[in-house]
Amino acid sequence: MHCEVIAIGTELLLGLIVDGNSAWIGEQLALAGIDCYFQVKVGDNFQRIESAIRQGLQRSDAVICCGGLGPTQDDITRDVIAHVMGVEMRRDAAIADRIAKMFASRGRVMSQNNLRQADVPIGARPMAQMPGTAPGLVCPIGDKVVYAVPGVPHEMREMVAGTVLPDLQRRAGQAAVITSRVLRTWGMSESGLAEALAPRVEELDRLKNPTIAYQASGIEGIKVRIVAKADDTATAQRVLDREEALLRAVLGEVVFGTDEETMELVVLGLLQKKGLTLAVAEGLTGGLLSSRISAADPGLVCFKGARIGPEAGGDRRLPPRERAIAAAASVRSEHGASVGLAAVAGEREAQGAVPVALAAALDGGEHGQTVLLPGDRHRLRDFAVINLLDHLRKVLAA
Repeated sequence: MHCEVIAIGTELLLGLIVDGNSAWIGEQLALAGIDCYFQVKVGDNFQRIESAIRQGLQRSDAVICCGGLGPTQDDITRDVIAHVMGVEMRRDAAIADRIAKMFASRGRVMSQNNLRQADVPIGARPMAQMPGTAPGLVCPIGDKVVYAVPGVPHEMREMVAGTVLPDLQRRAGQAAVITSRVLRTWGMSESGLAEALAPRVEELDRLKNPTIAYQASGIEGIKVRIVAKADDTATAQRVLDREEALLRAVLGEVVFGTDEETMELVVLGLLQKKGLTLAVAEGLTGGLLSSRISAADPGLVCFKGARIGPEAGGDRRLPPRERAIAAAASVRSEHGASVGLAAVAGEREAQGAVPVALAAALDGGEHGQTVLLPGDRHRLRDFAVINLLDHLRKVLAA
């Protein structure tokens, strides 16, 4: 079963909106065992959308059209699909009533053009999921199918998960369960990970199940995705569990979390487990660290505060490591926290990298280390944040 994705909207071509929908859909298709060889972007133009859909149907079994289902004049996806199907539109009274009730429930007056969203090509089936005013559509064309979903991400995701993927798997005759798990790593390059895991990858190439792949994600680290296929969910989960244990045994503390666990969530989990609180000195990172931690700890259970400004590290002629330790100890005392964190930059080196001293102060002493980070200001701050959190993670796990 081959399925391709057509993202519709002139704003995508102009770069006003980044097309994250196609990336998400592509990932879900892969996890469902559906091959996706093409992803296309096209503006709000009838002829070009028609051409993209017809081309997609020539080379694939299914096409997912994302976007262009709104109430305005440039929302023409349903009209183009009806034309490709060779049918007229018919207004669905149940959808029209549902749209009207949505507006009434929000105390808003519905514009008459919203009723365009209730127009369905004859022979098409509306999707059961309808979190917004735009219904999704399943549109059979011969032995192939076109799916139409909104461009609003949360609406699209609900429809793809609830209707599109199950329908594709049914059409493909798939009975197997395909699931995945992501190991999140920090501190090793993608090439380093590939080298460390090369023997296991070679073995999996022979076994075919599970499979692993790498995804570089900037300051979120490098993700190692494990994909397993089995007859049922429980068996697939056991395959993932075994593979995760094998990879962790090779990679050790480089793995800091799984799936949606960010570095700050992992660190906060360790702090909570130990009954500790945290304060940070942000002379270098300028509030970025506080922003990430407070977003992950909205109740401020662990996070006690920050000092954003020059570090209280004494004489600037002192080595950065000593100044970082002094700043961590100072902010810890200032906020009455169990742990203080600080990062202090040294002098830029000839090749442009900047040595950054990381320090954690807590009962039992101070812990410091120095890392080399990219020299430009934006990346320097971002990488200082993630390295500082990773430094604390290792201190707490020791």
